[in-house]
Amino acid sequence: MSTRSETDRAITTVWRAEQARLIAGLTRLVRDISLAEELAQEALMAALRTWPDNGVPRNPGAWLMQAGKRKAIDYFRHRKMAAGKLEDIGRSLEEAAPDVEAAIIDQLDDEMGDDLLRLIFTSCHPVLPAESRVALTLRLIGGLTTEEIARAFLANDATIGQRIVRAKRTIADAGLPFEVPRGAERAERLSAVLGVLYLIFNEGYSATAGADWMRPQLCEEAMRLGRILVRLMPEEPEAHALLALMEIQHSRAGARTNARGEPVLLLEQNRALWDQLMIRRGLAGLDRATALGGVAGPYALQAAIAACHARARRAEDTDWRRIAALYSVLAEVLPSPVVDLNRAVAVSMAEGPNAGLALVDAIRAGGALDTYHLLYGVRGDLLRKLGRHTEANLDFLRAAELTRNAREKTYLMARAAEAGSAED
Repeated sequence: MSTRSETDRAITTVWRAEQARLIAGLTRLVRDISLAEELAQEALMAALRTWPDNGVPRNPGAWLMQAGKRKAIDYFRHRKMAAGKLEDIGRSLEEAAPDVEAAIIDQLDDEMGDDLLRLIFTSCHPVLPAESRVALTLRLIGGLTTEEIARAFLANDATIGQRIVRAKRTIADAGLPFEVPRGAERAERLSAVLGVLYLIFNEGYSATAGADWMRPQLCEEAMRLGRILVRLMPEEPEAHALLALMEIQHSRAGARTNARGEPVLLLEQNRALWDQLMIRRGLAGLDRATALGGVAGPYALQAAIAACHARARRAEDTDWRRIAALYSVLAEVLPSPVVDLNRAVAVSMAEGPNAGLALVDAIRAGGALDTYHLLYGVRGDLLRKLGRHTEANLDFLRAAELTRNAREKTYLMARAAEAGSAED
């Protein structure tokens, strides 16, 4: 392998690791996310021109940041705006020595960590629609291209590109401060950040639409972003809890489909295929969240439920009563008919299908989940267990009609056919 190709590979690796921090640091300086992205790209181009001849610097992130700052100075000079902006950025940069491997590096690392946290909170600001928060976070923090995001969400490139452009314009027009909020607002905004990461994870864990049951790339990206957040906010229990929840759930990835890519439900999975290292990491993260006082947080409760499954070596060893109790607490903390539906499943496993069906029918009567395919999938399964096969067939057909995921539709149609062929 040539030296040039080795350097190119090193640049790609560095860019993947440093892109978000670089954009974050430049955003703080120029107060414009779009401009910061352009400057970061120019810094990358400078690295591609320089590093093959001079070698990769000892601190490539600091090198890129310094290059980006110089590009910013050049940008404002060119537009005759230097007087005000150069004062913001720091006139001392004009006389900075070419060697950036100096005393500024430690300070720069600290600044970039703070800046990255600011960028995360800005990307997930509640002023943006949920789908725009997801797209912007994957673009700025995850470093995914517009094409990669579009492919992951089965959208066309133009749609995702427009979402990102509109999101950046909304942030600029609203004059949102580039900061980490404090006090009561901090908790509310942190909830929005965690919600975005979990949306990304869930789309990977159970794809809403398309031919694949799962999209592991999105799960991996959500966990990577979760690790960044935990590193930047080590005292936030819900950040640890969300990462723990994602890791425990993703530990089952190898068992969730068969050789044909068809879904394998939790109770039917080969638990020997579960990733025990990821489970241990998730359980350790849950312990940290608990030690920080986060035992009653919504993500901590969901992680505790996932931990009940992870600790059961066999499906029949699952502590369904504890899971039902945890869902009852979660329903108080985070009221939701979906949480109620999950509790109904746990109750059916602990007390029998009749008990679960009564809860599911109460949820159905409320009407909030009329178009939610899993309501009918769960009800169909409970009716099947009770020998009410004709009704089960109808519910499985309704569930298949409502889902937009091809793998799930095929699975539900098979369940409907099985119920239809049985006699009441």
